[in-house]
Amino acid sequence: MWIADGWKDYEVLDTSKGEKLERWGSYLLVRPDPQVIWDTPRTHQGWQTRNGHYHRSKKGGGEWEFFHLPEQWDIHYRKLTFHLKPFSFKHTGLFPEQAANWDWFSGKIRQAGRPIKVLNLFAYTGGATLAAAEAGAAVTHVDASKGMVGWAKENARSSGLSDAPIRWIVDDCVKFVEREIRRGSRYDAIIMDPPSYGRGPKGEIWKIEEAIYPLICLCAKLLSEEPLFFLVNSYTTGLAPAVLTYMLSTALKSFGGRTDSQEVGLPVTLSGLILPCGASGRWEST
Repeated sequence: MWIADGWKDYEVLDTSKGEKLERWGSYLLVRPDPQVIWDTPRTHQGWQTRNGHYHRSKKGGGEWEFFHLPEQWDIHYRKLTFHLKPFSFKHTGLFPEQAANWDWFSGKIRQAGRPIKVLNLFAYTGGATLAAAEAGAAVTHVDASKGMVGWAKENARSSGLSDAPIRWIVDDCVKFVEREIRRGSRYDAIIMDPPSYGRGPKGEIWKIEEAIYPLICLCAKLLSEEPLFFLVNSYTTGLAPAVLTYMLSTALKSFGGRTDSQEVGLPVTLSGLILPCGASGRWEST
């Protein structure tokens, strides 16, 4: 498992009864987590002194309950700054477990010894974009949500990366990749963090089980003659690490290199165990 253990401003304090207690900077949040199927005593006082609690509804969805929580606040990871705010469907605008991947590909970019162009698809609020840019890469950030791209730009400004070579694109990721192929564009590295299910800006339906492998194959046509890495993240239960390995190694067979896939996880302070948070597949040149 790849563990995001470099955080100072974030930690999972405890887990129990389908929920996790997290510290985001100075604030404590309780959020549902489908992996937490155990029922252990809630001895940590944070369960009672939480600042926000997302209650899952039996009918689907849910809603927040707040206790002295600001509308927005910041946390930091190494040299990066992220704006946080709780919004519908329990999220805060950041997936802390992805720091394990940020550290991995940042090291590869720094060690490449040449300019690196990165394409970040389904780029959300820009965690991977900022990590790659801070490491020295030129990044094309693509997301179908104008609001998410705007949020990512704010994170870039707060991280001192306003002048970094980042191209911000609001578009359907598949259609953008198809146009880039026609343009003859090339990238040295590709990152994708696709949703399990979603819709594009014009109502395009995305189902990961049907669309992910064709998209990986499409993206392979965008790789340069000396590609550095290809990263795919998945929060979909059916896409186990072995499936990610098979898709990447098959689609990128002509490039050689090596593929590895693992669960990604976060340390739990009280128990000392690791909370699994999805999986990542990494292809890299050798």
